[in-house]
Amino acid sequence: MEMNNHFDLQDYLAKSVEQLMADILKVTFRNPKESAYMAKFALAARATASKRERAETAGEHIPTFLIASITSRCNLHCAGCYSRCSNATVDSEPVRQLTGTEWAKVFDEAGEIGVSFILLAGGEPMLRRDVIEAAGKRQNILFPIFTNGTFIDRKYFDLLDCCRNLVPILSIEGEKETTDARRGKGVYDRLVSNMDELQRRGLIFGTSVTVTTRNIEEVTSDEFLRKLSYKGCKAVIFVEYVPVTDDSVELAPGDKEREYLKNRIEQLRKEHTEMVYISFPGDEKNTGGCVAAGRGFFHINSHGGAEPCPFSPYSDINVRDTSLKEAIHSRLFGELRNGGYLLENHIGGCTLYEKREQVEKIIAEGKTQNNIG
Repeated sequence: MEMNNHFDLQDYLAKSVEQLMADILKVTFRNPKESAYMAKFALAARATASKRERAETAGEHIPTFLIASITSRCNLHCAGCYSRCSNATVDSEPVRQLTGTEWAKVFDEAGEIGVSFILLAGGEPMLRRDVIEAAGKRQNILFPIFTNGTFIDRKYFDLLDCCRNLVPILSIEGEKETTDARRGKGVYDRLVSNMDELQRRGLIFGTSVTVTTRNIEEVTSDEFLRKLSYKGCKAVIFVEYVPVTDDSVELAPGDKEREYLKNRIEQLRKEHTEMVYISFPGDEKNTGGCVAAGRGFFHINSHGGAEPCPFSPYSDINVRDTSLKEAIHSRLFGELRNGGYLLENHIGGCTLYEKREQVEKIIAEGKTQNNIG
Protein backbone atom coordinates (compact mmCIF):
# COMPACT_ATOMS: atom_id res chain seq x y z
CA MET A 1 0.00 0.00 0.00
CA GLU A 2 1.49 3.33 -1.07
CA MET A 3 2.28 5.63 1.83
CA ASN A 4 0.51 8.99 2.12
CA ASN A 5 -2.91 8.07 0.76
CA HIS A 6 -3.89 11.72 0.35
CA PHE A 7 -1.14 12.36 -2.18
CA ASP A 8 -1.46 11.27 -5.83
CA LEU A 9 2.17 10.64 -6.76
CA GLN A 10 1.36 9.40 -10.26
CA ASP A 11 -0.58 12.57 -11.06
CA TYR A 12 2.18 14.75 -9.60
CA LEU A 13 4.91 13.02 -11.62
CA ALA A 14 2.84 13.10 -14.80
CA LYS A 15 2.29 16.84 -14.48
CA SER A 16 5.96 17.37 -13.62
CA VAL A 17 7.07 15.52 -16.76
CA GLU A 18 4.59 17.48 -18.89
CA GLN A 19 5.97 20.72 -17.49
CA LEU A 20 9.55 19.53 -18.01
CA MET A 21 8.84 18.68 -21.65
CA ALA A 22 7.15 22.05 -22.18
CA ASP A 23 10.18 23.80 -20.68
CA ILE A 24 12.62 21.81 -22.84
CA LEU A 25 10.65 22.56 -26.00
CA LYS A 26 10.62 26.23 -25.06
CA VAL A 27 14.40 26.47 -24.60
CA THR A 28 15.13 24.55 -27.83
CA PHE A 29 12.66 26.13 -30.24
CA ARG A 30 15.40 28.19 -31.97
CA ASN A 31 17.40 25.00 -32.67
CA PRO A 32 15.66 23.12 -35.53
CA LYS A 33 17.33 19.72 -34.96
CA GLU A 34 16.84 19.75 -31.21
CA SER A 35 13.32 21.09 -31.41
CA ALA A 36 12.34 18.45 -33.99
CA TYR A 37 13.67 15.63 -31.84
CA MET A 38 12.17 16.96 -28.61
CA ALA A 39 8.75 17.33 -30.27
CA LYS A 40 9.01 13.71 -31.42
CA PHE A 41 10.15 12.59 -28.00
CA ALA A 42 7.25 14.43 -26.36
CA LEU A 43 4.89 12.16 -28.33
CA ALA A 44 6.84 9.09 -27.22
CA ALA A 45 6.75 10.33 -23.62
CA ARG A 46 2.96 10.58 -23.78
CA ALA A 47 2.78 6.99 -25.03
CA THR A 48 4.98 5.71 -22.20
CA ALA A 49 2.94 7.80 -19.74
CA SER A 50 -0.15 5.93 -20.95
CA LYS A 51 1.62 2.65 -20.17
CA ARG A 52 2.32 3.84 -16.64
CA GLU A 53 -1.29 4.99 -16.21
CA ARG A 54 -2.63 1.60 -17.32
CA ALA A 55 -0.25 -0.13 -14.91
CA GLU A 56 -1.31 2.22 -12.11
CA THR A 57 -4.97 1.42 -12.76
CA ALA A 58 -4.08 -2.26 -12.47
CA GLY A 59 -2.40 -1.59 -9.12
CA GLU A 60 1.20 -1.49 -10.31
CA HIS A 61 3.34 1.66 -10.00
CA ILE A 62 6.04 2.17 -12.65
CA PRO A 63 8.54 4.98 -12.02
CA THR A 64 9.21 7.60 -14.68
CA PHE A 65 12.97 7.69 -14.18
CA LEU A 66 15.80 5.16 -13.97
CA ILE A 67 19.35 5.99 -12.94
CA ALA A 68 21.90 3.66 -14.56
CA SER A 69 25.48 3.69 -13.29
CA ILE A 70 27.01 2.05 -16.35
CA THR A 71 30.55 1.87 -14.97
CA SER A 72 32.34 1.93 -11.63
CA ARG A 73 35.47 3.45 -13.10
CA CYS A 74 36.35 7.15 -12.91
CA ASN A 75 39.48 9.11 -13.76
CA LEU A 76 38.88 11.91 -11.22
CA HIS A 77 39.13 11.97 -7.43
CA CYS A 78 36.64 14.69 -6.52
CA ALA A 79 36.81 15.83 -2.91
CA GLY A 80 34.00 14.33 -0.84
CA CYS A 81 32.75 11.98 -3.57
CA TYR A 82 30.06 9.79 -1.97
CA SER A 83 30.59 7.10 -4.61
CA ARG A 84 34.28 6.66 -3.85
CA CYS A 85 33.65 6.71 -0.12
CA SER A 86 31.23 3.80 -0.54
CA ASN A 87 33.70 2.03 -2.90
CA ALA A 88 31.14 2.19 -5.71
CA THR A 89 33.68 4.10 -7.82
CA VAL A 90 37.24 2.89 -8.41
CA ASP A 91 40.23 3.63 -10.66
CA SER A 92 40.20 0.42 -12.73
CA GLU A 93 37.23 -1.45 -14.19
CA PRO A 94 36.16 -4.29 -11.87
CA VAL A 95 35.13 -7.66 -13.23
CA ARG A 96 31.48 -8.61 -13.74
CA GLN A 97 30.27 -5.20 -14.82
CA LEU A 98 27.16 -5.43 -17.01
CA THR A 99 28.09 -5.82 -20.67
CA GLY A 100 26.89 -3.52 -23.41
CA THR A 101 24.40 -6.21 -24.48
CA GLU A 102 23.05 -6.52 -20.94
CA TRP A 103 22.60 -2.77 -20.64
CA ALA A 104 20.82 -2.71 -24.02
CA LYS A 105 18.39 -5.30 -22.62
CA VAL A 106 17.78 -3.09 -19.55
CA PHE A 107 17.07 -0.11 -21.82
CA ASP A 108 14.62 -2.12 -23.94
CA GLU A 109 12.78 -3.42 -20.87
CA ALA A 110 12.61 0.10 -19.46
CA GLY A 111 10.96 1.39 -22.61
CA GLU A 112 8.51 -1.52 -22.67
CA ILE A 113 7.22 -0.91 -19.13
CA GLY A 114 6.97 2.88 -19.47
CA VAL A 115 10.23 4.46 -18.27
CA SER A 116 10.79 7.71 -20.19
CA PHE A 117 14.10 8.95 -18.83
CA ILE A 118 17.29 6.99 -18.07
CA LEU A 119 20.03 9.02 -16.40
CA LEU A 120 23.44 7.56 -17.31
CA ALA A 121 25.95 7.91 -14.49
CA GLY A 122 29.04 6.20 -13.11
CA GLY A 123 31.89 6.43 -12.30
CA GLU A 124 32.47 8.31 -15.50
CA PRO A 125 29.89 7.06 -18.03
CA MET A 126 31.79 8.33 -21.08
CA LEU A 127 34.27 5.50 -20.46
CA ARG A 128 31.55 3.09 -21.70
CA ARG A 129 31.18 4.17 -25.31
CA ASP A 130 29.55 0.83 -26.17
CA VAL A 131 26.72 1.44 -23.69
CA ILE A 132 26.21 5.04 -24.76
CA GLU A 133 26.05 3.98 -28.41
CA ALA A 134 23.40 1.41 -27.44
CA ALA A 135 21.45 4.13 -25.63
CA GLY A 136 21.58 6.35 -28.70
CA LYS A 137 19.61 3.73 -30.64
CA ARG A 138 16.69 3.88 -28.16
CA GLN A 139 15.13 7.08 -29.48
CA ASN A 140 11.95 6.70 -27.40
CA ILE A 141 13.99 7.29 -24.23
CA LEU A 142 15.85 10.45 -23.25
CA PHE A 143 19.30 9.75 -21.81
CA PRO A 144 20.89 12.60 -19.81
CA ILE A 145 24.58 11.65 -19.40
CA PHE A 146 26.08 12.90 -16.13
CA THR A 147 29.72 13.34 -17.05
CA ASN A 148 32.82 15.10 -15.76
CA GLY A 149 33.43 16.12 -19.37
CA THR A 150 37.05 15.01 -19.64
CA PHE A 151 36.42 12.17 -22.12
CA ILE A 152 34.23 13.95 -24.66
CA ASP A 153 36.21 13.68 -27.90
CA ARG A 154 35.40 14.26 -31.58
CA LYS A 155 33.72 10.84 -31.92
CA TYR A 156 31.47 11.66 -28.98
CA PHE A 157 30.57 15.04 -30.42
CA ASP A 158 29.62 13.26 -33.68
CA LEU A 159 27.55 10.69 -31.78
CA LEU A 160 25.72 13.40 -29.84
CA ASP A 161 25.02 15.19 -33.11
CA CYS A 162 23.58 12.01 -34.61
CA CYS A 163 21.62 10.85 -31.55
CA ARG A 164 19.74 13.78 -30.06
CA ASN A 165 18.30 11.61 -27.28
CA LEU A 166 21.76 11.68 -25.68
CA VAL A 167 22.08 14.87 -23.62
CA PRO A 168 25.40 15.56 -21.85
CA ILE A 169 25.06 16.98 -18.34
CA LEU A 170 28.43 18.48 -17.40
CA SER A 171 29.37 18.45 -13.70
CA ILE A 172 30.53 21.85 -12.50
CA GLU A 173 30.89 23.23 -8.97
CA GLY A 174 30.71 26.95 -9.66
CA GLU A 175 33.40 29.27 -10.99
CA LYS A 176 36.91 28.10 -11.96
CA GLU A 177 38.43 28.24 -8.48
CA THR A 178 35.58 26.33 -6.85
CA THR A 179 35.36 23.71 -9.62
CA ASP A 180 39.08 22.98 -9.79
CA ALA A 181 39.35 22.88 -5.99
CA ARG A 182 36.94 19.93 -5.91
CA ARG A 183 37.52 18.24 -9.28
CA GLY A 184 41.16 18.97 -10.09
CA LYS A 185 43.25 21.61 -11.82
CA GLY A 186 42.28 22.23 -15.44
CA VAL A 187 38.83 20.61 -15.25
CA TYR A 188 36.98 23.94 -15.44
CA ASP A 189 38.82 25.00 -18.61
CA ARG A 190 38.05 21.62 -20.20
CA LEU A 191 34.37 22.04 -19.37
CA VAL A 192 34.28 25.51 -20.90
CA SER A 193 35.99 24.19 -24.04
CA ASN A 194 33.40 21.41 -24.31
CA MET A 195 30.58 23.91 -23.88
CA ASP A 196 31.98 26.01 -26.72
CA GLU A 197 32.11 23.00 -29.05
CA LEU A 198 28.62 21.83 -28.07
CA GLN A 199 27.29 25.30 -28.74
CA ARG A 200 29.12 25.51 -32.07
CA ARG A 201 27.49 22.27 -33.18
CA GLY A 202 24.05 23.33 -31.94
CA LEU A 203 23.88 20.50 -29.39
CA ILE A 204 21.72 20.81 -26.31
CA PHE A 205 23.49 20.26 -22.98
CA GLY A 206 22.98 20.88 -19.31
CA THR A 207 25.03 21.15 -16.14
CA SER A 208 24.92 19.39 -12.79
CA VAL A 209 25.90 21.38 -9.71
CA THR A 210 26.55 19.82 -6.30
CA VAL A 211 25.06 22.30 -3.83
CA THR A 212 26.82 22.74 -0.48
CA THR A 213 26.54 25.29 2.30
CA ARG A 214 29.70 26.89 0.89
CA ASN A 215 28.80 27.32 -2.77
CA ILE A 216 25.00 27.68 -2.72
CA GLU A 217 25.02 31.44 -3.27
CA GLU A 218 27.73 31.24 -5.96
CA VAL A 219 25.99 28.57 -8.05
CA THR A 220 22.60 30.29 -7.86
CA SER A 221 23.94 33.76 -8.61
CA ASP A 222 22.87 35.66 -11.71
CA GLU A 223 26.52 36.03 -12.75
CA PHE A 224 27.28 32.29 -12.71
CA LEU A 225 24.03 31.27 -14.39
CA ARG A 226 24.38 34.03 -16.98
CA LYS A 227 27.76 32.56 -17.99
CA LEU A 228 26.25 29.12 -18.41
CA SER A 229 23.41 30.53 -20.51
CA TYR A 230 25.87 32.47 -22.67
CA LYS A 231 27.75 29.21 -23.33
CA GLY A 232 24.55 27.55 -24.52
CA CYS A 233 23.56 25.60 -21.43
CA LYS A 234 19.83 24.77 -21.46
CA ALA A 235 19.37 23.03 -18.08
CA VAL A 236 20.86 23.34 -14.61
CA ILE A 237 20.37 20.47 -12.17
CA PHE A 238 21.06 21.36 -8.55
CA VAL A 239 22.00 18.24 -6.52
CA GLU A 240 22.16 18.50 -2.73
CA TYR A 241 25.47 17.36 -1.26
CA VAL A 242 25.35 14.10 0.68
CA PRO A 243 27.75 13.99 3.67
CA VAL A 244 30.02 10.96 3.50
CA THR A 245 32.07 11.54 6.66
CA ASP A 246 31.33 13.09 10.03
CA ASP A 247 33.52 16.10 9.26
CA SER A 248 31.62 16.84 6.01
CA VAL A 249 28.16 17.09 7.57
CA GLU A 250 28.46 20.86 7.76
CA LEU A 251 28.57 20.97 3.95
CA ALA A 252 25.12 19.39 3.61
CA PRO A 253 22.25 21.84 2.98
CA GLY A 254 19.87 22.17 5.92
CA ASP A 255 16.30 23.47 6.08
CA LYS A 256 17.48 27.07 5.66
CA GLU A 257 19.49 26.29 2.52
CA ARG A 258 16.76 24.08 1.05
CA GLU A 259 14.20 26.83 1.49
CA TYR A 260 16.56 29.33 -0.10
CA LEU A 261 17.21 26.99 -3.05
CA LYS A 262 13.51 26.31 -3.54
CA ASN A 263 12.65 30.03 -3.57
CA ARG A 264 15.61 30.87 -5.80
CA ILE A 265 14.63 28.24 -8.37
CA GLU A 266 11.06 29.55 -8.42
CA GLN A 267 12.44 33.02 -9.10
CA LEU A 268 14.78 31.76 -11.84
CA ARG A 269 11.94 29.92 -13.58
CA LYS A 270 9.99 33.16 -13.78
CA GLU A 271 12.79 35.58 -14.66
CA HIS A 272 15.28 33.47 -16.67
CA THR A 273 13.26 31.19 -18.90
CA GLU A 274 16.16 30.55 -21.28
CA MET A 275 17.17 27.57 -19.11
CA VAL A 276 15.40 24.74 -17.28
CA TYR A 277 16.07 24.51 -13.52
CA ILE A 278 15.73 21.23 -11.64
CA SER A 279 16.46 20.43 -8.00
CA PHE A 280 17.33 16.96 -6.74
CA PRO A 281 15.86 15.67 -4.56
CA GLY A 282 13.91 18.94 -4.45
CA ASP A 283 11.13 19.80 -2.06
CA GLU A 284 10.09 16.37 -0.82
CA LYS A 285 7.10 17.87 0.96
CA ASN A 286 5.59 18.32 -2.50
CA THR A 287 6.14 14.69 -3.46
CA GLY A 288 4.87 13.01 -0.32
CA GLY A 289 8.41 12.05 0.69
CA CYS A 290 11.54 10.76 -1.02
CA VAL A 291 10.84 9.35 -4.49
CA ALA A 292 13.60 6.70 -4.43
CA ALA A 293 13.07 2.91 -4.27
CA GLY A 294 10.79 2.96 -7.31
CA ARG A 295 8.35 5.65 -6.18
CA GLY A 296 9.68 8.07 -8.79
CA PHE A 297 13.01 6.50 -9.71
CA PHE A 298 15.41 3.72 -8.81
CA HIS A 299 19.04 2.87 -9.50
CA ILE A 300 20.82 0.04 -11.31
CA ASN A 301 24.50 -0.17 -10.37
CA SER A 302 27.28 -1.19 -12.73
CA HIS A 303 27.03 -4.84 -11.60
CA GLY A 304 23.26 -4.99 -12.22
CA GLY A 305 22.08 -4.59 -8.63
CA ALA A 306 18.78 -2.72 -8.24
CA GLU A 307 19.26 -0.07 -5.54
CA PRO A 308 16.83 2.47 -4.05
CA CYS A 309 19.14 5.40 -4.88
CA PRO A 310 22.81 5.98 -5.81
CA PHE A 311 23.26 7.37 -2.29
CA SER A 312 21.86 4.15 -0.80
CA PRO A 313 23.98 1.38 -2.39
CA TYR A 314 22.06 -1.65 -1.13
CA SER A 315 20.41 -4.32 -3.25
CA ASP A 316 18.59 -7.62 -2.84
CA ILE A 317 17.98 -8.33 -6.54
CA ASN A 318 20.00 -8.20 -9.77
CA VAL A 319 18.75 -7.55 -13.31
CA ARG A 320 21.12 -10.28 -14.53
CA ASP A 321 18.87 -12.79 -12.80
CA THR A 322 15.45 -11.22 -13.26
CA SER A 323 13.47 -8.71 -15.29
CA LEU A 324 13.56 -4.96 -14.71
CA LYS A 325 9.89 -5.01 -13.70
CA GLU A 326 10.55 -7.65 -11.05
CA ALA A 327 13.49 -5.60 -9.78
CA ILE A 328 11.18 -2.61 -9.23
CA HIS A 329 9.02 -4.78 -7.00
CA SER A 330 11.86 -6.25 -4.95
CA ARG A 331 11.35 -6.98 -1.27
CA LEU A 332 13.74 -4.18 -0.29
CA PHE A 333 11.93 -1.56 -2.38
CA GLY A 334 8.57 -2.68 -1.03
CA GLU A 335 9.74 -2.46 2.58
CA LEU A 336 11.14 1.03 2.04
CA ARG A 337 8.05 2.32 0.23
CA ASN A 338 5.56 0.95 2.70
CA GLY A 339 7.49 1.16 5.96
CA GLY A 340 7.68 4.94 6.28
CA TYR A 341 11.44 5.06 5.63
CA LEU A 342 11.04 7.66 2.88
CA LEU A 343 8.99 10.15 4.86
CA GLU A 344 11.27 11.51 7.56
CA ASN A 345 13.37 14.69 7.44
CA HIS A 346 17.04 14.25 6.77
CA ILE A 347 20.38 15.99 6.20
CA GLY A 348 21.65 16.37 2.63
CA GLY A 349 20.46 14.73 -0.56
CA CYS A 350 19.22 11.30 0.56
CA THR A 351 17.10 10.25 3.52
CA LEU A 352 18.19 6.62 3.09
CA TYR A 353 21.85 7.53 3.53
CA GLU A 354 21.09 8.37 7.15
CA LYS A 355 19.16 5.11 7.55
CA ARG A 356 22.00 2.83 6.43
CA GLU A 357 21.71 0.54 9.44
CA GLN A 358 17.96 0.13 8.96
CA VAL A 359 18.39 -0.64 5.25
CA GLU A 360 21.11 -3.18 6.05
CA LYS A 361 18.75 -4.81 8.56
CA ILE A 362 16.03 -5.20 5.90
CA ILE A 363 18.59 -6.83 3.58
CA ALA A 364 19.75 -9.21 6.33
CA GLU A 365 16.17 -10.17 7.25
CA GLY A 366 15.43 -10.91 3.61
CA LYS A 367 18.44 -13.21 3.33
CA THR A 368 17.39 -15.02 6.51
CA GLN A 369 13.87 -15.59 5.19
CA ASN A 370 15.22 -16.88 1.88
CA ASN A 371 17.52 -19.32 3.66
CA ILE A 372 14.63 -20.58 5.80
CA GLY A 373 12.43 -20.91 2.73
